[in-house]
Amino acid sequence: MKFFSVCLSVIVFVVFAFLLYRMGEYSFDFGYRVFTEKAMTTEENAKDKVVRITSDMGAKEIGDLLESKELIRDSNLFVVQLMLSAYKDDMKPGTYTLSTSMTAKEMMQVISAEEEEETETEDEK
Repeated sequence: MKFFSVCLSVIVFVVFAFLLYRMGEYSFDFGYRVFTEKAMTTEENAKDKVVRITSDMGAKEIGDLLESKELIRDSNLFVVQLMLSAYKDDMKPGTYTLSTSMTAKEMMQVISAEEEEETETEDEK
C-alpha cells in the first residue's frame, strides 16, 4: 500500500510540475507578444478593412471587432496592449479604414487620432 501511495504522490507532483511549466511558458509567450506582436500580413499582401467604432464600445469589443475582421490575431492580447498604451483613454468613435499590414499600435494610433478640422486660408476666400 505504501508503494502505491508513493507512486500516486510522484504522479501528482509530475502532473503539477508539467502544468506549472506550461502555464509559465504560455505566460511568457503572451507577455512577449504584448510588446512584439507583428502585423497579420506584409505590405505586399495587405488588405484594407473598414471598421466602425461606436462610443459605447470598450477595449474588449474593439478587440473582438478587429479580430473578426482579421486585423489582429488575438483580441485578449489587443486589450492588454491597449491598456498598457498611451491610447487607452483616447479611442474615438468613427469609421476607419485599417490595413492587415498594420500592427496593433498603428491601429490604436489611427483610432485615437484627432480629427483634422478643415479651415479656410486667406487664399481660398
